[in-house]
Amino acid sequence: MDKTRLNKIDRLVQKELGDMFQKSVNSMNGTLVSVTSVSVSADLSVAKVYLSIFPTNRHEEVMELIKNSTKSLRFELAQRTRYQLRKVPELVFYLDDSLDYLENIDRLLGKNEAAEE
Repeated sequence: MDKTRLNKIDRLVQKELGDMFQKSVNSMNGTLVSVTSVSVSADLSVAKVYLSIFPTNRHEEVMELIKNSTKSLRFELAQRTRYQLRKVPELVFYLDDSLDYLENIDRLLGKNEAAEE
């Protein structure tokens, strides 16, 4: 499939899932979930969805809740994109911990700079 079309599908799925998670903050006990990136396979069968969860200490609980509701999320996504997509991919969720990694690096660099002074 054309790379441009896949990128459009990636952005569409990311936008719709982000909107769905934003509206379901109350059901997740005030935890903020944002979709950082989506990668759809060339045959549109699988979408890898990377999520950032705040506060980070509740990520395991929230990821379990999301994985248990994958079917309902896919159904709602299908309802929202029924005029744009013919086939809605299977959703596979991953935790995007890149922000935690960056914070750790900044913290370590801060310790090194303080030790050098």
